[in-house]
Amino acid sequence: MKVFADQLPAALAKQLPSVVIVAGDEPLQHRDACDAVRQAARQAGIEEREVLDVEPNFAWGRLLEAAHSLSLFASRKLLELRLGSQKLGQEGTKVLAEYAEHLSESQDVLLISMGKLEAKQQKTAWFKALDKHGLFVPVWPVDASRLGYWVRDRASVHGLQLDLEAARLLGERTEGNLLAADQELQKLALLNPPGARLNVESIAQGVADSSRFDVFNLADACLNGDPNRASRIVAGLKSEGVEAPIVLWALSRELRTLLSLHQHLDQGQSFEHACKVQKPMIFDKRRPAYQKALQRLPMKRLHKLLLMAQRLDLAIKGAVMVPLWPGLHDLALTMAGGRGPLADAAWTYRVGAQA
Repeated sequence: MKVFADQLPAALAKQLPSVVIVAGDEPLQHRDACDAVRQAARQAGIEEREVLDVEPNFAWGRLLEAAHSLSLFASRKLLELRLGSQKLGQEGTKVLAEYAEHLSESQDVLLISMGKLEAKQQKTAWFKALDKHGLFVPVWPVDASRLGYWVRDRASVHGLQLDLEAARLLGERTEGNLLAADQELQKLALLNPPGARLNVESIAQGVADSSRFDVFNLADACLNGDPNRASRIVAGLKSEGVEAPIVLWALSRELRTLLSLHQHLDQGQSFEHACKVQKPMIFDKRRPAYQKALQRLPMKRLHKLLLMAQRLDLAIKGAVMVPLWPGLHDLALTMAGGRGPLADAAWTYRVGAQA
């Protein structure tokens, strides 16, 4: 049965189906739909989860093995089959059709996340067999005429209230990119008290035009190893009056993500898998930047940078006397592969001594 992304939570609240297929290329709604299935599974008492990432030469028999294996700790489990942009092929379609034949005997829940499914693919035997037992969630970009309403509704997730005109302005400034709009709402939530009602003037002041520097441009410059651009962006953010906690939040988030990626790689997992399990998931466009950063920043360096970020957080809170914007500049510069005068052992020791 077809259910659109905004209707999925209500459908899952009525009944948790045996199969949910989330298909589409819009990353934010795709992620939210998969998270809604995971949450519904937890609420239904399903605590065990097994993830199968479909990569080139994937052994499709693993899905049937996972479905037939018994757990020592639970009677039900959530199976996640993550295809991304991979094609099913003959073996994949055969295995999914076979899986569908035994659905009535299984208590497990299968979550299939994949790219866009064309109308022709929705008429195939494997799809029809699975669709009979579950939900199909097509994830489509939000139409321009509905974008303002989407932004307004999304603001409530972050504890904000937006006038419709303000929501439309935010949608225009992020050029219809839902992830970018959601990130802007996160920033606004940090700058405003819970439940704040924002109008057009608030959005105009708090949201940068795409032509201006923002903290997400800074994060990209740091990941891509462009110290000159990172330095210019920090200066631009300071001159525009961007709050220091916003800048530190963006840099710290990337540091924690890089540490998590290193840990997954050290455990023998593939880079693709490590990107998929991040919260939020790292999508294809940004993965080359993270690969560059991982090659440039070993675990030891990342831990030192995270310590530096913690010291800057203390400075923001007034617990230590540290030159804040020069510190943010050096943190970004070092992440990007450069080196500032404050990002040395003596500065770190001095900050630690004052803490």
